Amino acid sequence: MKKLAIIGANEFQNRLILKAKELGYETHVFAWEDGAVGKETADYFYPINIVEKEKILEICKKIKPVGVCSIASDLAVITVNYVAEKLGLPCNQTMYSSIQTNKYEMRRALTDAGIDCPKFVKVDNEFNSEIIKNFRFPIIVKPTDRSGSRCVTMLETIAGIEEAVAAACEVSFEKAAIIEEFIDGDEYSMETITQNGIHHYLATTKKYTTGAPHFIETGHEEPSGLSEEIINEAKGIVFKALTALHIENSAGHSEFKIDKSGNIRIIEIGARMGGDCIGSDLVYLSTGNDFTKMVIDVAVGAGIEPICDINNSASIYFLFDNEDIAKMNDTLNDFPDLVYSVSEINYDIIGKATDSSTRAGYYICIQKRK
Repeated sequence: MKKLAIIGANEFQNRLILKAKELGYETHVFAWEDGAVGKETADYFYPINIVEKEKILEICKKIKPVGVCSIASDLAVITVNYVAEKLGLPCNQTMYSSIQTNKYEMRRALTDAGIDCPKFVKVDNEFNSEIIKNFRFPIIVKPTDRSGSRCVTMLETIAGIEEAVAAACEVSFEKAAIIEEFIDGDEYSMETITQNGIHHYLATTKKYTTGAPHFIETGHEEPSGLSEEIINEAKGIVFKALTALHIENSAGHSEFKIDKSGNIRIIEIGARMGGDCIGSDLVYLSTGNDFTKMVIDVAVGAGIEPICDINNSASIYFLFDNEDIAKMNDTLNDFPDLVYSVSEINYDIIGKATDSSTRAGYYICIQKRK
């Protein structure tokens, strides 16, 4: 049986473990034991923190996996690239891991490639507001190396900047933050898979958030509602950005905004599937493309064949408060055939969301089109 090394074992990563087993792989999973849902489903589980890439590599040298992969963690991307490259397996080159996972380094790489970016600067706890005296407000402050809307803050004026920077630096792995001018407009993401440097389009997602100041995602929808002309324009920009970031063998999740004038501007890009069930559920439900399987196929060097002959509507709605739960229950009662799945709901954190990890739950709806 062919062996597959999987980095990460939380609830979302468990989708990858189950898919690998379905495809006949023997799964060897590496993750911190706390919250490791995949511990119970993996064939072999190793309680090793995913950042301990040297330890994981030594075990993988003995296991001899045919591929190394993960689906929705920027942190895991670094280890995937490191281990796979050392083993001579398909991956993105480790020398480019920083521009694929660090928001500041990413902005620099995109700017160098001639891609339009807002004014930005990297800061730490020694921050001096003089460094942004020429910035146009509003501005966004966020950690350079975290995801899930953690400590993202929009500021209309300089007031509160020290607190926002301190909070972002506190949760950052490198204790740094990026400050950038706010990009206005409706938010979308493009889901792609890249193999041997060739980018393949899968879907475009409309994204909904709480808005300022923290922009926590409240829901996602596919298809996005954008015209084919605009999608093709966005595709050109996204593909150029993926190439600039040296994304050669992995999934891609590219967030962008379209302003009132129709300008398309990149927010940030992940060399991974989109979280929030975008990659694991919405892409498959709306297009028929098995994104999770494609991630595995790329990791082991198997061919991929994206399809584009299915056009269903798929949406995810996140639960923040009792009103959201009431809407979900109404949908379940009135339109039960539309509800594809409902997550477990954590009633203890209702009304207490501070980022994506503290939402109470979600439900997914699908409407099949003829």
